[in-house]
Amino acid sequence: MALIDFGGVKEQVVTRKEFTMAKARQVLKKETVAVIGYGVQGPAQALNMKDNGFNVIIGQSKKYPKDWERAKKDGWVPGKTLFEIEEACEKGTVIEMLVSDAAQRAIWPSVKKHLSKGKTLYFSHGFSIVYKDQTKVVPPEDVDVVMVAPKGSGTSLRRNFLSGAGINSSFAVGQDATGKAREKCLALGIAVGSGYLFETTFQKEVYSDLTGERGILMGALAGVMEAQYDVLRKNGHSPSEAFNETVEELTESLIRLVSENGMDWMYSNCSATAQRGALDWRPKFKKAVEPVFKELYKRVADGSETKRVLSSTGKADYQVQLAKELKAIGDSEMWQAGKATRTLRPKEAAKKNAATAKGVKGRASN
Repeated sequence: MALIDFGGVKEQVVTRKEFTMAKARQVLKKETVAVIGYGVQGPAQALNMKDNGFNVIIGQSKKYPKDWERAKKDGWVPGKTLFEIEEACEKGTVIEMLVSDAAQRAIWPSVKKHLSKGKTLYFSHGFSIVYKDQTKVVPPEDVDVVMVAPKGSGTSLRRNFLSGAGINSSFAVGQDATGKAREKCLALGIAVGSGYLFETTFQKEVYSDLTGERGILMGALAGVMEAQYDVLRKNGHSPSEAFNETVEELTESLIRLVSENGMDWMYSNCSATAQRGALDWRPKFKKAVEPVFKELYKRVADGSETKRVLSSTGKADYQVQLAKELKAIGDSEMWQAGKATRTLRPKEAAKKNAATAKGVKGRASN
């Protein structure tokens, strides 16, 4: 393991130099990895493992023909490498639970019956295990329970794999029945395309993940963007101007500078006016939103957010309601302005983005 200094706190991480692909293949050479679910993470993890030379099969219900057909399109063969969920669980020695959190609760009885002694139960999210009182997912004591959680969407995991970059992932061992759970967990992390892995627990992963996606990664980001856009529009700015100052400059310029060298470096490479304003207003925004994040974390920790997820996504009309909510976002003026803005980007950049999307489309789901 490599010892890395994270802002004064030293932390051990596992890279592909310490845990090589050859070692991963050796550890998993007798294993059949059954990827259950071909929706979000499933395609990327399965295809990456397949391309890396591991023995992979897919478990996907035909009740969801879109995902079944996508698996076939990606080269998985019914009866050979593509099966209904129960049959895949029976054949697999490593069972990867990559269906949605709500679906995991629904299929658990069918999965559990095939968890014979010595098998490995794998998750990419701590949800079902940590909130077992609500999900009823309680693994048998004689199986290994591990987690590898890529820090990105399925699309990003596959795209980074194809570029050779890899993506960082967290890992955890929840139950070691065989004495080999940690080694298998790391091997699976390397197999699915992780650039490096950092250790966590199931609880810490799910708490940070639920907070992050509701917060800065998705919920807060969208909410703050909408607030600024609305203020600009109400003060007479055009849709194009409001969108560019709210979204386009962030996604096409500034966030890339942050990614490359950090927030301080981005500040130092902006105008003095932007720099001074950002430094003055940063603490004001932090003070304004910190109470919201505290409330959010509390709801994650006490299970309120889990209850909300399971109750809403489990409803028969959930997909219909979801489509309405997403349509409302897509049809909003801000994102219609975004659609128009994207058509005006320089042609070379547009071609590059289109080529990247084409390379990933059908192979991995966002």
